[in-house]
Amino acid sequence: MHIVLRSVACLLRQRCSRVLLVSPVSKQALNTMFSESSKSRAPSFTYKMQLSEDSWTLKYVTGDLFSCPRDESLAHCISEDIRMGAGIAEIFKKRFGEVPTLKEQKKVPGQCAVLTHDQRFIYYLITKKKASQKPTYDNLRKSLEDMKSHCLQNGVSRISIPRIGCGLDRLQWSKVSQILEQVFKETNITITVYSLPKKEETTVMKENMR
Repeated sequence: MHIVLRSVACLLRQRCSRVLLVSPVSKQALNTMFSESSKSRAPSFTYKMQLSEDSWTLKYVTGDLFSCPRDESLAHCISEDIRMGAGIAEIFKKRFGEVPTLKEQKKVPGQCAVLTHDQRFIYYLITKKKASQKPTYDNLRKSLEDMKSHCLQNGVSRISIPRIGCGLDRLQWSKVSQILEQVFKETNITITVYSLPKKEETTVMKENMR
């Protein structure tokens, strides 16, 4: 009888130990275990945990886009012909120039041209072939994907933009903001959207209407 009881107890201990091995482990316990483990494995685990906790941010500011911090990259939409003859694109042209450099990159709709200015990047989202045309949401999405790739390769984590595509190009911000979320949601990139006060924006729109 005692032998049978000892055998049963032994089986129960084995089963319990197996259950404990696959039971959920808290994040704190995992961090403790990995911090005490060999240094060769800890960095990989920490890096993955950090990536999983990163999240993108979309912020809104009322004011002048060009008053943003000088270490933030800038982005806006243009056409493949690089005309930049109206709206905020014209201001980018006057401030940053280098139109020949942009043309040499030979970017097409759905891609993104890039300038380097004062140790930050200026992104030109190509959303249409000609300035007289209207962009498509698909081209906007593709050009944002292209910009995201450049950001990730170059460590860019902060970008300031106008309400891209929603001025003279007449796209709907509700749809554009959804595209921004879909493209950047798995990054740690912060995007700050600048809007002029309503009165100023209306004046600019009327002055630059094609």
